[in-house]
Amino acid sequence: MATLNMRAAVVALALCWGTALQAQSPAPVLKMNQVTEQALVDALAIDEPAAEEVARTRSIRPTARNTAPSPRAAAGKSSLLITFKTNSADLTAESKHALATVAKALQSDKLAGFSFSIEGHADPRGGAELNQRLSEARALSVVEHLVAAHGIASDRLAPIGKGSSELLNAERPEAAENRRVTIVTKRP
Repeated sequence: MATLNMRAAVVALALCWGTALQAQSPAPVLKMNQVTEQALVDALAIDEPAAEEVARTRSIRPTARNTAPSPRAAAGKSSLLITFKTNSADLTAESKHALATVAKALQSDKLAGFSFSIEGHADPRGGAELNQRLSEARALSVVEHLVAAHGIASDRLAPIGKGSSELLNAERPEAAENRRVTIVTKRP
């Protein structure tokens, strides 16, 4: 009987560990041709959890409920491959086009009530201080463009520089996906 209980405990831990790993996995990076209004709305929208998902119990009880993580584990976050000129925070024409789509998504009914962090990221090829300043400038450049060119209220957007602290591709530090902008929905 003890062996059966031990096996059940190991299986339960494995399920919890797998769910935790999937919940922590980053959202995919949307490249320029993948940046659509619907893809952004789907990625950035935060749905309120159902009542049964937030119910708390005082003990563990077996249940038939599906324990698989929601396919929207990364809801509220979208990484975009917004490009910049080398060592610059100047947006390219391609990036401005993508940001026009971002602006439409932010103005949609589903996202209109939310505020967002605009996180700039850099690859580690420069020094830490340079990368931090560059990532801050890039995030600010995106915010300023969304406000000036598309009329997004500035109080809905908060630029944040992440430097090279959150690489998506640590095996290839110079990879383009490490130089990106991430939009994160702030919970109300």
